[in-house]
Amino acid sequence: MTYQETLDYLYAQLPMFHRIGASAYKANLNNTIAICNSLNNPQNNFKCIHIAGTNGKGSTSHMLAAILQTAGYKTGLYTSPHLKDFRERIRINGEMIPKKKVVEFVKKYSNRFEEIKPSFFEWTVGLAFDYFLNEKVDIAIIESGLGGRLDSTNIITPLLSIITNISSDHKDLLGDTLEKIATEKAGIIKQNIPLVIGESQLVTKNIFIQKAKELNAPIVFADEIYKVKKKHYSNERQTLTIATENKSQDYKIDLSGNYQQKNICAVLAAVTELQKQNYKITEEQIHQAISNTKEITGLRGRWEVLNTKPLTIADVGHNEAGIKEVLDQILSLKNETVHIVWGMVGDKDRKNILQLLPKKFNYYFCKPNIPRGLDEKTLSEESAAIGLKGKHFTSVKSAYEEAKKNASENDLIFIGGSTFVVAEII
Repeated sequence: MTYQETLDYLYAQLPMFHRIGASAYKANLNNTIAICNSLNNPQNNFKCIHIAGTNGKGSTSHMLAAILQTAGYKTGLYTSPHLKDFRERIRINGEMIPKKKVVEFVKKYSNRFEEIKPSFFEWTVGLAFDYFLNEKVDIAIIESGLGGRLDSTNIITPLLSIITNISSDHKDLLGDTLEKIATEKAGIIKQNIPLVIGESQLVTKNIFIQKAKELNAPIVFADEIYKVKKKHYSNERQTLTIATENKSQDYKIDLSGNYQQKNICAVLAAVTELQKQNYKITEEQIHQAISNTKEITGLRGRWEVLNTKPLTIADVGHNEAGIKEVLDQILSLKNETVHIVWGMVGDKDRKNILQLLPKKFNYYFCKPNIPRGLDEKTLSEESAAIGLKGKHFTSVKSAYEEAKKNASENDLIFIGGSTFVVAEII
């Protein structure tokens, strides 16, 4: 098979969560264990860090990968979903897995794996682990897909576990309260393995403390150690003054979303834990890496500026907490007119999210081009019922073109609501 034929095979033959939703989710680790047994369990033979959380795990993973790479470690990075190219999910030192490696892996294992009947995600986890071992990475950052306890990535024994935060998302699969969701995410905590929690939250804090105590896992809450004291912000980057008990330092970050202020604290706490494990990482390397994370790792879609006149920004935030952060930042810019290109997937809890959106904005409702995509007319009708004014469009591109046509140089165009809306534009 060619690379494209290989991708078509993977997309067509395997249940894929980001395309079809809950029916692709496997609520156990059996398939992943069977796949990795077939591969002689590569995950047991390289060092790794495991990251879970509702929001921020992608940015945190990429910043941490950038730091380790800058410090001279050959660094694997496994994330999901991808935006443009499947190979974004699996990188070493910022370089995507070669097409040839994907083709060879699928050719070699397709017959064996078809007996297992894995999902797309389970297959991809096997590919990533096999690739990282064969390429002899020094360390790999492994981002969980959905949840933690039953996520396919949760067969690893990492050097360090990180849970960024907890908010409402995938309630049909993870539970309908923050406590239930936190319990699922806490499933990545391992016996005697240090744990960093990015954000202290009253309703979930004791869940993590109790689980860590049961497993004798040393636990730190990053936001109790690192405090963001002041900031200087532009749409391209931000400078944060971050204080600890002993000192205060400025950090220049090339990820400009306000929510990165939480993520950077988790990253700094994680680096401290790695330094305790004899990883040689200097302050200079940290500063160099986080000021160039996008260039080093290829991260996209986080408060990404696509144009300046009019200012055009895309962001993959897609649940209540993520969208609140994004809206706060939009409102802080004080543009006279704001045009929102907005699409969603059909299995989201839409009501609460739509009620967050300001009525004074102009909306261009659209359907992302995946089976899970919410019909644009349905989205438009539900939005109109709560007072949001806008038109609907059959594609993301046509919605964006209309927004560009209507926007003046001093307006803001924002593209979001779903990772898949952003993917079609960038």
